[in-house]
Amino acid sequence: MPVPDAGIGPDVVVGEPVELRPGLLRLTAPNPGLMTGPGTNTYLLGARDVAIIDPGPVQDGHLDAVERAVPAGGRIRWVLVTHHHPDHAPAAPELCERTGAELVAFGHPEGVDPDIAVDDGLELAAPDFSLRALHTPGHASDHVCWLLGEHSMLFSGDHVMQGSTVVIKPPDGNMAVYLANLGRLLELSPPLAAIAPGHGRLIGNPARVIRSIIDHRLARERRVLAALGEAGPASVDDLLPLVYDDVDEQRIPVARHSLRAHLEKLASEGRVQCHGDGTDPGARDRVRWETVAS
Repeated sequence: MPVPDAGIGPDVVVGEPVELRPGLLRLTAPNPGLMTGPGTNTYLLGARDVAIIDPGPVQDGHLDAVERAVPAGGRIRWVLVTHHHPDHAPAAPELCERTGAELVAFGHPEGVDPDIAVDDGLELAAPDFSLRALHTPGHASDHVCWLLGEHSMLFSGDHVMQGSTVVIKPPDGNMAVYLANLGRLLELSPPLAAIAPGHGRLIGNPARVIRSIIDHRLARERRVLAALGEAGPASVDDLLPLVYDDVDEQRIPVARHSLRAHLEKLASEGRVQCHGDGTDPGARDRVRWETVAS
């Protein structure tokens, strides 16, 4: 059950600002890869008081390009980080130091120490826009999406991806929490009109895309249960080729994390059980999972 691409608007151009609508630019960092697609999107919002969303990794020239892209007469007032992962957050402190901006994030012990700590519902207001924070853990415990209310547009970080699903890596990632927070987006009123993801193009028809991601994850969960029912007590590595036989070999190490996240979700629901210490990294290869008889 593939996730629809639903890409809209201008194509991604690495290293050059792309106008998505008046007052909103996308500048994609030169960090392409398996997990980042064409690169990490940095968004510049506003004309006078400018918010930078996800300045990305520390890359030669990227922050220079961000500063050059600020509209004439504007100043960077806030640097927003959706989550602490190394393709989204590391350049934030340097950009704040360069510009005097405030770093706005939920905060995480692995490297994000905000000046303004985000709570769910926090609002930032500028003369030409307002943003509201939605704490959306699941991919990462500190993950925050930002809602641009005037246009019902969501800056989604890695919570919603263009044309693909995101890795859920325990213990900081949590599949049950992730799915719940996808569902939360479907309850927003007015409904979302577009999503600006951390990688790739703008996403149209957000409700359809979000539902398809949920359906995709639940279909994968059913494959986990079916494989475990046939195999009997099995390790993650036993299950991996059975559950993810449709995934490219280069993505298998990533799929391993999401498989564990599915198993932990099912265990929290009492549908599978774990034999062994799944929290001990040195013992994980010896952990066995099995379904719970109904």
